[in-house]
Amino acid sequence: MDFFDLLSMVGGLSLFLFGMDVMGKALERRAGKRLSGLLGKMTTNKLAGIATGLGVTAVIQSSSAATVMVVGFVNSGLMNLKQAVNVIMGANIGTTVTAWVLSLAGIDSKNFWIRMLKPTSFTPILALIGIVFYLFWKDTKKRDTGSILLGFAVLMFGMDTMSGAVSGLSDVPAFRELFLLFEHPVLGAFAGAALTAVIQSSSASVGILQALAVTGQISFGAAVPIIMGQNIGTCVTAMLSSIGANRNAKRAALIHLSFNVLGTAFWLTVFCAVKLIYAPPLLNAPATLFGIAASHSAFNILCTLLLLPLSGMLERLVCRMIPDAEQPPMRFELDERLLGTPSIALESCQNAACDMAVCVMGALKDSLLVLKKYSPKLAEKIRIAEEKTDHYEDMLGTYLVKLSAKRISVENSNEAAKLLKMIGDFERISDHAVNIVASVEELEEKNLHLSKPAKAELSVLLAAVGEALDLSFTAFLENDLQTAGKVEPLDEVIGGLKEIMRTNHILRLQKKQCGIGEGFVWSDLLTDLERVSGHCANIAGCVIDMAMGNLNLHESVREIKKDNPAYQEQLLEFAGKYVLALDVIPDMA
Repeated sequence: MDFFDLLSMVGGLSLFLFGMDVMGKALERRAGKRLSGLLGKMTTNKLAGIATGLGVTAVIQSSSAATVMVVGFVNSGLMNLKQAVNVIMGANIGTTVTAWVLSLAGIDSKNFWIRMLKPTSFTPILALIGIVFYLFWKDTKKRDTGSILLGFAVLMFGMDTMSGAVSGLSDVPAFRELFLLFEHPVLGAFAGAALTAVIQSSSASVGILQALAVTGQISFGAAVPIIMGQNIGTCVTAMLSSIGANRNAKRAALIHLSFNVLGTAFWLTVFCAVKLIYAPPLLNAPATLFGIAASHSAFNILCTLLLLPLSGMLERLVCRMIPDAEQPPMRFELDERLLGTPSIALESCQNAACDMAVCVMGALKDSLLVLKKYSPKLAEKIRIAEEKTDHYEDMLGTYLVKLSAKRISVENSNEAAKLLKMIGDFERISDHAVNIVASVEELEEKNLHLSKPAKAELSVLLAAVGEALDLSFTAFLENDLQTAGKVEPLDEVIGGLKEIMRTNHILRLQKKQCGIGEGFVWSDLLTDLERVSGHCANIAGCVIDMAMGNLNLHESVREIKKDNPAYQEQLLEFAGKYVLALDVIPDMA
């Protein structure tokens, strides 16, 4: 092996790692909501958790990335430690898929169809399809499909280049002697751990081992301990990601490390005993690509079978290693570790936005109760909810901007834009809830009282705004288009109610049925309630925008109103329900 072979090997390794990275990220973008769906199945059921970890890792081709996601979920409170144990075990099995794909390079036959199974045969075809998709299609999903195919092609060409560059090492005595050293199980495990820790991918380090195996100088006796050590090396990424995280997230990363260290220690001991007592001839045989893939899968499956019954003990072990401590409650925060997996990060944002929506809806409903009967305790509860909503808006806004800067699909980009719009409306509704409380407190402090007709009219407006709130938040939480379509006509009716009530108030002033002081508060209340309705219409409009593939709210509203009998029918129904209710209110002091 000369200098130019060394350059080829370095170039091949670079292409291999680059291709794996491109393919993994494109797979994650392409999987999108299906990946989120897989993660949604994470339950306390052990087999479901293992299947989830296996599926996610098979999709993104990296157990390190999957485990970092798990640490992020635990840190955000979206997953508990018991669930994390099972998912981590599944991730270790899922990462073996790559080795099986790479092992196809070892196929050797003169049959045309069998030769076509060899990556060097079908990879050029995939590369051609991939470059056509990537260059000539504007659709993001098609381009991501092209990136997957191109990433795989680059990965396989890198693998083939590495194999070709190191093939000359079969005649180099020093290379043979190096791998004879690795036949010592502990040295082999250490070498595997060190290599994987450096490149932070067990899939990639197994691929490098497979490329070196073409020299015929690596025996199964040397390969198996290296494979075992690779599982320990892959823990470095998760351990680094847990720095600065909460206790449970640190525990999740420690579970990953403990699982791999305990599994490797046990099976390495068994391996040493078998080698010493039985000395099977297979251990001296040259390792093959298929043999390495099979050993990788077998080892990870055996580790899972060994430690699955002990998962509860593993959880208790890390809890004792990182004990609980007295600390003040922390505000909910979105985990930036999840930004590396945009679809999962967006799912986390959607969950946080739903929590924000529930908080806002509770605050406004409480403020409507305060209007009917003032309660200092309820008023304080509303103000606390408003502060919480402000925190949600700052946190989600910052996080969504960072997420939008990533390379994400058009669908995810539109969803992020929708959430950015909505959180502003949520926050303003909570502000109006506090304004309503302030208006009621002004009445209390100044000993002012609304007239009976004003109270009766206000009850009608409160019912209408309450219905707008329920409709808009149901539309958001359940993505219900039919419900969303009812909010705009109701908002139009509420705008009309406000004008009627303002006119009636002027007439009462002229008849001296109410005072100037009450009039100022009355005007503030009408303005706040109408604006709440407007924000509800904006929220429902965003739901409709997403369905129409249009981010222009005013355009969507125009389309809804334009020659739409259903809209006019809904408008008349709400007018009959609320405007006519005002007409029956007697004009009395």
